Order: sequence, then structure tokens, then C-alpha cells
Amino acid sequence: CSSLAGIMLLEVFLVLGAVIIYFLFSKKKEETLPFKEGWWGKGEKPDTEEDTTIRPFKVETTEEELSDLFRRLDQARFTEPLENSCFHYGTNSVYLRKVVSYWKNQFNWKKQVEVLNKYPQFKTKIQGIDIHFVHVKPPRLPEGQSAKPLLMVHGWPGSFYEFYKIIPLLTDPASHGLSDEHVFEVICPSIPGYGFSEAPHKKDFNSVSAASVFYELMLRLGFNEFYAQGGDWGWLICTNLAQIAPNHMKGLHLNLASVTNMGFTHLLSILLGRYLPGLFGFQDEDVRRMFPFLKKGLYRILLESGYAHIQATKPDTVGCGLNDSPVGLAAYILEKFSTWTDLEFHNLEDGGLERKFNLDDLLTNIMIYWVSGCIVSSMRFYKENLQKGIGKQKHERLTVQVPTGIASFPNELVHTPQAWAQKKYTNIVSFHFMPRGGHFAALEEPELLAEDILQFIGKVEKEQLWRKK
Repeated sequence: CSSLAGIMLLEVFLVLGAVIIYFLFSKKKEETLPFKEGWWGKGEKPDTEEDTTIRPFKVETTEEELSDLFRRLDQARFTEPLENSCFHYGTNSVYLRKVVSYWKNQFNWKKQVEVLNKYPQFKTKIQGIDIHFVHVKPPRLPEGQSAKPLLMVHGWPGSFYEFYKIIPLLTDPASHGLSDEHVFEVICPSIPGYGFSEAPHKKDFNSVSAASVFYELMLRLGFNEFYAQGGDWGWLICTNLAQIAPNHMKGLHLNLASVTNMGFTHLLSILLGRYLPGLFGFQDEDVRRMFPFLKKGLYRILLESGYAHIQATKPDTVGCGLNDSPVGLAAYILEKFSTWTDLEFHNLEDGGLERKFNLDDLLTNIMIYWVSGCIVSSMRFYKENLQKGIGKQKHERLTVQVPTGIASFPNELVHTPQAWAQKKYTNIVSFHFMPRGGHFAALEEPELLAEDILQFIGKVEKEQLWRKK
């Protein structure tokens, strides 16, 4: 009997041992995300080697394109808004008329094209499609210093133009009153299907595909080690890149850090965090931004995520209308620049759009979508990333070990406390509640964002944190 008990005990230990070994080793294996080798060009992949040439690129538009745009603007049909509806129903068409009038009569696209072309731009073929990117090197370097490569990735409905105000602060910090202890060369690609990057011709081009393409881009530019920064889709693409190439990324800086894999403790902290913040690692500011959770979390997501549901299910249908009407396109995009900058702006008839931005910048971003005809392909990115459901993909289950800095802006739609982010980003070396600003941080608050990036990278460099991963 005792020998039988001994055998059973031995079996239990063996099973436990096997389980422990399985978890230890499967965790090791799970640490990196596989590089996604795709081919996104038209038709069958050719047998020939891909042309890896990097070609200079300039934004150019023809007179025909502009006269077609003005014809469409002249023929716009407007709907009267409800009385006193402000931006509660979306873009208010009284204000939209003002934007269209400015677009036709004062906005100087040719001048804005010169602004776009002031930084060097390039194109190169990767995985069958043309990738567009801005690449700015420092005008001067302090003695004995080399520039640190920084990849900056935009989101929707933004573009590479979002970074035009922050680029000089990073490539020439001393001239802008910032410390020049670290100087950057900045690489801002357009996500495939956005702006001047070719749209994928095949299904399933998601954030991991984009991260793989940008990884290849950085290697092609000769950067074996680099930093990455992003918000919106840039957050996810740069996060995936940190999971694919942790030994090549020295640090990851985010101005949005969403957590898609919610566990039991997350749910418990939503229920009890307001009353027992310390138990869940919440700070006073977390409590202020998150609670009451129904109002500031759930209702806000429901109110503001209709576009995402459409784009994650039937992007091409609504995209047809937006691609055909510049006024429709402007209404759709401007609404996001209003609400995502400050939710309270929906109480204003002009959506508060000119409080933080000017019409030239807003229309330049819209024109990038219009002249490239990319609105439909940009919207498809939601379907490619969300069609399998939230929490279902491998990258969502994996942590990020790369040193991470998070700039948490107060008017971001949904707040992620450090206690939540820490479960995903296990090596947070800098987390700051920013004093002001919303979703489009690089365009709205370039100085604040630049300072946060500089201090984060200063920490990583000083302590050589990437070597301790």
C-alpha cells in the first residue's frame, strides 16, 4: 500500500515537474514575436530579387488634380445642423462651410507642399510595396557625439506630417532651448496604405506586418540599434517591433499605451480601484482620470468608437463616399481632431479645432489623404487588426522587455494607469502624467513630447538599460 502511495506521489511530482518545465521553457520560447515575411504587391510574387534601392521622393500635385478638387469643393452639398447641436452629432456643418471656404479661398496647397518637401523624403520597396519615409539628420552635432536613430510612427487619421513640429526639437535640440546631450536622426515612415506609402494589395496586412516592414526599413538604412516612438497605431506597431527585435531596439517611447489583454485583477481594479487605489497601485491622478469608470471608461468608449466598428467590419463601404468627396473626408477627419484633442470640445460649435491647431495644418493632413487617395486603405488597417477579435493574437499575449517610457496625456480618450501598463511593458523606466494635451501629442504639444522623449532616452543611455534586458 505504501509503495503504491509512493508511486502515486512520484507520478504527481513528475506531472508537476513537467508542468513547471513546460511553463519555464514555453515562456522562454514565447518571448519574441516572429518576423512576418509577407509579399503585399499585386499578383504573384516574382522570382526576381527585390530592388532595394532607396529613391528620393518629393510631394507633387498636378493642376488637373487641384482643379478637380476645387470643382468638388464648389459642388459640395451641405446639410443644416440641428440648432445648438455644436459637435455632439459629429462635425457641425456651419463650421464645415467655414473650413471649405478657407480651403477654396485662402489655403495655399503649393506653399504647404514646400513645407512638406523641406525635409528629405524617400521611397523604397519592401515586401512588394513602396514604403515612403521622411529621414532627417541633425544639422550639426556636438563634439564627439553621434546621432541616435529614432523611428517615429503615426496613426489614423494622422500622417507623417504630425511630426513636422517635433522633428527640429529632436534633430537640433540646442537651437530650441533643449539639452543637446542626445541628438537624433529621425525616420518617419508612412504606414503602408497611408499617405505616400503604397497600400497592400493582399488581405491580412496588420500591425505585425507593418512592424516587420519597418524593421526591414531600419536595417536597410544601416541601423542595427535604434529607438522607436509612437501613439495611436504607432503605439501598436512600435510595440510589435519591440517584440520582434528586442535586441535591436534600445528603447520604446509611447504617448498611448493601451492594454488589450485584460485579466481578473484589471476587472477587480475597475470595480474597487476608486475606493482602494493603493491596493491596485493607482495614483491619485489615475483615480481622477478613470473614475467614475462607467462615465470616463465604458460610456466614453461606446460614444467614441463607432468609427472603429465600421472600419473593423466594412471599411470599403463608407470609404467609397469619403474617397469621392473632399468635404466628406474633411468632416470625417476633423471630428477626430476635435474630440480626441479634448472631449469637452464637442460643446463648441467649431469643435475647438482652432484652439490647438491651425487650419493650414489640419488641411495639410487632410490633403495628404486626398491627393494620395488613401482613406479606404488606411481604414482597412482596423479590419486587419481587429477582425480576429481583441486579445486573440499572439502579440497581445506577449510582454515587452525593451526599456519603455510612457507619456500619459490627460485628454487621451482612455487612460491606462502605470499599474496596468506594467503587466505588458515589464521594463517601464519612465511614466509621466503630462500637464496638458490629447491624442495628437506630437502636433499639439511638440515641446512637451520632445522633452519627455529626451529625458527617457537620457535615462536609458546613462544606465545603458538596453544592455540589461
